[in-house]
Amino acid sequence: MRDHDLPARERRNRGRRRFDDDEQLFLKRGRAAGPAPADPDAEPDPETGDSWSSWDDAVQGPQPHPDWLVTELAARDTELGVLKTGKEADVHLVRRAVPGTDRSCLLAVKRYRDPQHRLFHRDAGYLEGRRVRRSRENRAMAGRTAFGRQMIAGQWAAAEFAALARLWEVGIRYGTISVPYPVQVRGTELMLEFLGDHDEGLAAPRLAQLRPAAGELRELWGQLVDALVVLARAGLAHGDLSPYNLLVHAGRLVLIDLPQVVDVVANPQGPEFLARDVRVVATWFAARGLPAADADPAELTALLLREAGIR
Repeated sequence: MRDHDLPARERRNRGRRRFDDDEQLFLKRGRAAGPAPADPDAEPDPETGDSWSSWDDAVQGPQPHPDWLVTELAARDTELGVLKTGKEADVHLVRRAVPGTDRSCLLAVKRYRDPQHRLFHRDAGYLEGRRVRRSRENRAMAGRTAFGRQMIAGQWAAAEFAALARLWEVGIRYGTISVPYPVQVRGTELMLEFLGDHDEGLAAPRLAQLRPAAGELRELWGQLVDALVVLARAGLAHGDLSPYNLLVHAGRLVLIDLPQVVDVVANPQGPEFLARDVRVVATWFAARGLPAADADPAELTALLLREAGIR
């Protein structure tokens, strides 16, 4: 393995369908109506549509916080539009700014749908290995009651936030994996670093949108392998990896959409999820011209399972 990869001491020593089933619908920018805030203090201003920053009310991202992030409590959040819609969540673009100053940042805000409309149609397999301590909550989730669905949505948001925080810190230390900085999580709303053109508010392209030349294709594949090794050493698999949840930003491959992150050891289906992740992305790279010898799914899957301590 490469010297800059995650050290062995940080490993967990425990022994398609379509590429993406999110609706690939990208809407034009415009005022987007998000879910009603639970906190009355967060109600939008009736004249401007702005609301106070929820930073102080949320679980905050890992420290040190990036310099670009606005953490002042006097900041206001302004809805700019919808970046992406999906079956389970919508992603909105929000500007957080301190009025009367030049302090501002753009955030991608992922909001899971109302329990009555959410379509977590594949959640049972992903949720294996995830348990809460209270038996009442476990029964509610198993029975898919309204309360149980709300609990599940909270688990998805919290799981994605925790995974991003962990992987962000690894990326900062070793540079072998890139994910958006997880700004905060509050209930079923997750705020993330916006990756893209900040002047135009245009998100970085997904890998699926690109047709890389041979050299760039090989470079992106190398970055992907490094990132998957980091995940495996942490005992994780993305769980739904595809060219639609990989961004290419400033020459870097960035993993996104990790609510279904899978513990490959605690989840009995973990190795299957990992193998499927590899198969889907390897198929895409091979179809774009990467030699089969460089994108061998069986070989990469075996490597990742060894790194996870399974084989």
